[in-house]
Amino acid sequence: MAYLTGIDFVGIQADDLEAAKDFYHGKLGLNIIQGPPGAVVFDSKPVPFAVRKPLSDLSDAKDFLGAGVALWFSCDDADALHVELIADQVEIVFSPKDGPFGRYFAFRDPFGYTITVHTAMDNTI
Repeated sequence: MAYLTGIDFVGIQADDLEAAKDFYHGKLGLNIIQGPPGAVVFDSKPVPFAVRKPLSDLSDAKDFLGAGVALWFSCDDADALHVELIADQVEIVFSPKDGPFGRYFAFRDPFGYTITVHTAMDNTI
């Protein structure tokens, strides 16, 4: 029987790929790697992350982008990133608090997705 082995790629959809580069690379520091046309792929670990042009019209779904999906990124210092994002006037969904995976908080990206960030509990990021 065939079976799933785990997530090996995560992508979201957005109309403005330049804004995705500015935000995820410029503000959050993810390195850009070669990807297919119509997408910006970031070298996140252990799973690559991408923003791609929408496969269908998202204008009616703007209020529901990512509803029911949790996107978590690890980082070296969630508290410090929180302060930096506030200074950059990024919308914070909730402030840092302690959780099962370390300190974590959530923000809204320029496209309306809620992204959660946690301080990695080991030094492998």
